[in-house]
Amino acid sequence: MEEAIQKADVLIEALQWIRQFRGKVTVIKLGGSVMENDRAMIHLLLDIAFMETVGMRPVVVHGGGAAISRAMAQAGLQPKFVQGRRYTDAATLDIVEKVLAGEVNEHLAHRIEELGGQAKPLNFRTQNVLFGEQMQLPDENGHPIDLGHVGTVTEVNRTAINELCESGIVPVIPSMCVSKDGQKLNVNADTAATAVAQAMEAEKLVYLSDVNGVRRDKNDPDTLIHSLTVSEARRLIADGSIDSGMIPKVQACLETLERGVHKIHIIDGRIRHSLLLEVYTSKGVGTQIVQD
Repeated sequence: MEEAIQKADVLIEALQWIRQFRGKVTVIKLGGSVMENDRAMIHLLLDIAFMETVGMRPVVVHGGGAAISRAMAQAGLQPKFVQGRRYTDAATLDIVEKVLAGEVNEHLAHRIEELGGQAKPLNFRTQNVLFGEQMQLPDENGHPIDLGHVGTVTEVNRTAINELCESGIVPVIPSMCVSKDGQKLNVNADTAATAVAQAMEAEKLVYLSDVNGVRRDKNDPDTLIHSLTVSEARRLIADGSIDSGMIPKVQACLETLERGVHKIHIIDGRIRHSLLLEVYTSKGVGTQIVQD
């Protein structure tokens, strides 16, 4: 009986958050090592199916870097990265489209349906919703670096995504876009998720990572900061508490907050049901970043 009462208490705690976020869009970015962990992915996709069932509107944006690298190796191609972005020539682009916008995208949507939800893959064969332009980054001298067919998102088909959400269907979006002249482009998954969250004026943007969030000591998981304001985050960057690979992610979070998204979450996607624990409990399991 005591165990049953505890379960009821958990449901009651979740109730206030279910009411608050009903009908609200949450963009969930899947990528990195989390996607290589089958057990973690099952629980994450089950969480997404649950969120849709109780009235939230989850939108999934995903990468697939490890799967792309494996396919390139099988094709005898050597991956090349420039400032953290995959150099994408014509041969690499063909593989990115086949693996990322095809196999991975459709597999994720299929798994959500197997777990009891409804989902639709939004790729070049079904319905593309991301449009953009070729990206050029400056080198140390300010000269443009050739990244090949790498793009940045400039427009999102918000109407198409909203129609699916309103019908109780989870949109699953690969991190690729099309330029005005019809050129397909490879897009960084964090960048794509940010663009979708901004366009949808999302309530939340959730980055699933392989760390538990922002820490006061990056090497100590117990120093996790559960909630950060924009000014606090900038202060932690300035004093070096936030450093290396976490800096661009946090800076992207701050820019996204400035453009209308209400809350950003960084959580460890390897924790069982981390999405539900972050969204539907008072304390959460990761870091939420909010406006001052």
